[in-house]
Amino acid sequence: MFHLFSYAKNYKRQVILGPIFKFLEAVFELILPLYMAKLVDQGISQRNLKMIWQSTFEMIIISIIGLVFALICQYYASVASQGLGTELRNVLMKKMNQFSFQDLNHFGTETLITRLTNDVTQIQWALAMLIRLVSRAPFLSIGAVIMAFIIDWQIGFIFLGLLPIFCLLLYFIMTRSFPMYQKVQSQIDRLNQYVAQNLSGVRVIRAFARTNDEVKQFDEVTDDLSKAYLRVTHLSALLSPGTTLVMNLGVIGIFVLGGFKVNIGQLQAGQVLALVNYMNQMLLALIIVSNLVVLYTRAHASAKRINEVLAVEITTPQKSDALPQAKANQPLFQFVDVDFRYGNDYGLALKKINASVYPGQTIGITGATGSGKSTLVQLLPHFYPVSNGQLLYNSRNVEELDLNALKSRCAVVLQSAVLFSGTIKENLQWGKNDATDEECWQALRIAQAEDFVRELPQGLDTPIFEGGKNFSGGQRQRLTIARAVIRQADVLILDDSLSALDYQTDLKLRQALKQLPCTTIIVSQRLRSIQEANQIWVMDNGALIAQGSHEELLNHSSTYQEIYASQQEEEVFE
Repeated sequence: MFHLFSYAKNYKRQVILGPIFKFLEAVFELILPLYMAKLVDQGISQRNLKMIWQSTFEMIIISIIGLVFALICQYYASVASQGLGTELRNVLMKKMNQFSFQDLNHFGTETLITRLTNDVTQIQWALAMLIRLVSRAPFLSIGAVIMAFIIDWQIGFIFLGLLPIFCLLLYFIMTRSFPMYQKVQSQIDRLNQYVAQNLSGVRVIRAFARTNDEVKQFDEVTDDLSKAYLRVTHLSALLSPGTTLVMNLGVIGIFVLGGFKVNIGQLQAGQVLALVNYMNQMLLALIIVSNLVVLYTRAHASAKRINEVLAVEITTPQKSDALPQAKANQPLFQFVDVDFRYGNDYGLALKKINASVYPGQTIGITGATGSGKSTLVQLLPHFYPVSNGQLLYNSRNVEELDLNALKSRCAVVLQSAVLFSGTIKENLQWGKNDATDEECWQALRIAQAEDFVRELPQGLDTPIFEGGKNFSGGQRQRLTIARAVIRQADVLILDDSLSALDYQTDLKLRQALKQLPCTTIIVSQRLRSIQEANQIWVMDNGALIAQGSHEELLNHSSTYQEIYASQQEEEVFE
């Protein structure tokens, strides 16, 4: 966990000075009982009014100075902890944005959100408490023991004997609460996952009248989280009353032994009062330590989860080599015996793929659901590294290239039409940051989205709700296609992104795309959308079983013939 505190290196001054001021405040706090003893023994007992006023004034001044030191420490702790949280979130976000799709699949969106928010907050609290209390609590505890020995060495052993008992109690709680806090964090991940799933699928839930079932299941998830919290809270709650019990036994010992010594003249009443104050200070300090243990146990569990993210080796190392120039007579992309699996625990999603994409071609990819079409095209911009074989770009292995530059050569429209909060123009400028209004309209015209956007009162400045929920499925698809088109990339990949379009719009869009000077790859189950492609690839169960033109496949591929025949029947029924 302390390794994560290195991200507060820009706040060294606050991290160093904060505990110093807290230490000074603790020093003044230890001095106060001595003035209290002086007030009682030399002022009140002897009815010395001057001594009473003098001691009272001195105690007020010491308290004010201690308060100022405490406020300065609190300020430094706030600045340093908030700075650490900011730095840590920036580092985590940068790291997550470098993750491959495999890394993202391994962790999952919900747990990454929890680690970026809740877990980082726990580390912030840990640093704040480190600055505010960690130097103060041990010093007060040790200082109280030393001051007790100075006043009376026999009573000092009462103080000294209580510390091992407290340490044993502390060890017992720590060793049992740490795994419980890890389970709590896992339950929070599960809750976040369930909430995200329900919010994103609320329309499906209502369509299937599953609202009551989902509410019941959500109650079960929250109950599990509540039970996990209660178990660790009940255990942690033993620490504070246990500490209080031990310390109160010490106070009883002080009164018994101290009262006896007062009677025989070895101690004065003010000194006994000072010893009781020191015992209370040690009690409060140890209660603070017990609360810190709970906090640091939880922070340690969060730190472990954050370190798991930071420890991930980036599977897509960035290279500085310039991308090779495309040549008309050589493949732009070439698959050479490519196998791919999503993880070591999963089977092959692609098997022995051998195929080439030449510059300027239009490639159509079809096949049954789950045959590997989307997986195949996601290898081209290197969203995933191949498991075996080679993927070549202009005769160079993509692993040797600058992968950011490779991605910039590809414009991808994924199956799920994702739009971001903002305006239509701002979404289009994801494809090209400095796109002008005319370039935006041109891209919309190609994507067959110009007409409905011009009918909107605000045009390009029309706001888009979260996920584009204020547009229909077909409108969202066309806007995402326009965002890819405006990029003017060498390769345009449409991953089943024409499915929500009617046949007429589909035709107009494909005719417009033919005018673009780029290589186009269209994934579709509609043969009508790809039958004019230069090459059509037929996928089945992760294998590329046939490739050729529409006419060639109709003559030689039984799988393609079956797909074509089934779609002809659908058109007849329509």
